[in-house]
Amino acid sequence: MLVVEDDMTIATSVADRLRAEGFVVELAHDGPTAVRLAEASEPDLVVLDVMLPGFDGLEVCRRIQARRPVPVLMLTARDEETDLLVGLAVGADDYLTKPFSLRELVARVRVLLRRVDRAAQLSARELGDLVIDTVERRVHRAGAEVHLTPTEFDLLACLAERPRAVLPREQLMGAVWGWSDPAGSRTVDSHVKALRRKLGADLIRTVHGVGYALEVPK
Repeated sequence: MLVVEDDMTIATSVADRLRAEGFVVELAHDGPTAVRLAEASEPDLVVLDVMLPGFDGLEVCRRIQARRPVPVLMLTARDEETDLLVGLAVGADDYLTKPFSLRELVARVRVLLRRVDRAAQLSARELGDLVIDTVERRVHRAGAEVHLTPTEFDLLACLAERPRAVLPREQLMGAVWGWSDPAGSRTVDSHVKALRRKLGADLIRTVHGVGYALEVPK
């Protein structure tokens, strides 16, 4: 696991708590070092601060996700909706706003890791020209591979379990993120927008006031 945080006190506290929970943790305190360590060690998960020297956490997230999908939990001192949505759009899977409790951070980390393990145990799905390989966590549409972040993949796989069925946002939050919060609907919406951008606007149908349904592509 990689923890990226320029505040030494926070970085040490987070790393010590995660190590106490049994995780192997590496530390980085700036953007370039974080990218180098992510490429060298290929961590199972990245805890990533937004404000970093060198270049910020959003750029770190873009670069590591471009190389390989990895769950990213972002830490941010800002609570503006735009900042949070930008983080999700560049490949973050979840976020915590400072100050946060270490107990909650560990819980979020475990949820992200469980989601990856659970999805890997499911069988592959073929829905028209859409193929979801949950063993290798790869997605193809019309024969072309489409790069998805871990959370985008999990959301698509969740929708694919019940094609055409309308799944409420709260249900998707519980299934994919492991928690349900009406305020989290913007998180679901942001990831649906990303899936549409990557896989086509025809793939996911919006049912206003309720949620989303996966349309079976031709």
